[in-house]
Amino acid sequence: MARKQHIAIFTTASLPWMTGTAVNPLFRAAYLAKNHEREVTLVIPWLSLKDQTLVYPNKITFCSLEEHEAYVYWWLKEKADILSEFRIAFYPGNFSKDKRSILPVGDITEMIPDEVAEIAILEEPEHLNWYHHGRRWKTKFQRVIGVVHTNYLEYVKREKNGQIQAFLLKYVNSWVIQIYFHKVVRLSAATQDLPRSIICNVHGVNPKFLEVGITRHQLKQGAQTAFSKGVYFIGKMIWSKGYTELQLLSEHQNEFSDLQVDLHGNGEDFDEIQDSFSKLTLDVRIYSGRDHVDPLFHQYKVFVNPSTTDVVCTTTAEALAMGKIVICASHPSNEFFKQFPNCHMYNTSHEFVKLTLEALAEEPVPLTDDLRHALSWEAATERFVEAAELNEVFQEKALPSAKPFMLMSS
Repeated sequence: MARKQHIAIFTTASLPWMTGTAVNPLFRAAYLAKNHEREVTLVIPWLSLKDQTLVYPNKITFCSLEEHEAYVYWWLKEKADILSEFRIAFYPGNFSKDKRSILPVGDITEMIPDEVAEIAILEEPEHLNWYHHGRRWKTKFQRVIGVVHTNYLEYVKREKNGQIQAFLLKYVNSWVIQIYFHKVVRLSAATQDLPRSIICNVHGVNPKFLEVGITRHQLKQGAQTAFSKGVYFIGKMIWSKGYTELQLLSEHQNEFSDLQVDLHGNGEDFDEIQDSFSKLTLDVRIYSGRDHVDPLFHQYKVFVNPSTTDVVCTTTAEALAMGKIVICASHPSNEFFKQFPNCHMYNTSHEFVKLTLEALAEEPVPLTDDLRHALSWEAATERFVEAAELNEVFQEKALPSAKPFMLMSS
């Protein structure tokens, strides 16, 4: 039998928290394991019951590791129709309220036995190593790859004494990457420049979104109404997730006097955001968050996303997959989306107004097969394997090992 690669994917979040670092690593594990050439383990945080109530939505909690594991497998089958061909391991984590994120506790390299410690993929590599005090990753694993998800410097700059914090954080991030990693994949140029890094969007969308897009197109071909609603935005309701930038609506209330904008999301700033937008004369309606693939969103034609803190916005990719028109900022985080004719980018608030009103009056362009494939996790996995040089690693390991005499003489 052909030898299989052993890959361990470590990440900083887990379902049912619907955040990018929970969902995207889950799909990466599923698709890397799909062709049975690799033994894949997804390593996710296990939280105390108290922390679970703070992090997980809809009062979902787990009493055991087995219960949490079963939920992740169930979600993948139910929401994406993917059978799980990888295993799940857990590391102890604590939820930090001030950082709004989960931090590892102890040496998380121990979650993988030494005999199968071959390739480690660290999702959010800076985050996982800020407090790492266990074995060095490059000592434990033969190949260590990081995938940078988050523009931490941009978030920090928005806090008190942000410029000083960002300056320090920039050097800490570079330091841990230099020490622990063979290669780092940055999803876009919106991230910090790091040692041994390459820019490549290695994320895709849940196949359900592509199915929605095909259905919408078929409705249009059948002379039915594919999109009966106007403009919406979906995102975690904290100011830094696009809602600060979305306040440009208030600058152009006269131009948008006949427009209804629906905002969907949950988060710590929900009440504050709701209060702020309720003061506008513009018709802005705020709803609790739902899964973006929910039928509620199928009828919307225009997705607006002015966020400049994202690295590559998952909801933008999902909206394009569903055949919608997207209005987003001309920003490095959106570079990947320039190839899509339904993605319109603006540089000024006046361009935002113009593009939004034009989008409401036009029909979306159907996705070509190539563009649909570019959004898929199949294509994302192909890009990742190439960017991370996984095939090269596999070929190196497949070479016959030198005889002891040859090693000694060397």
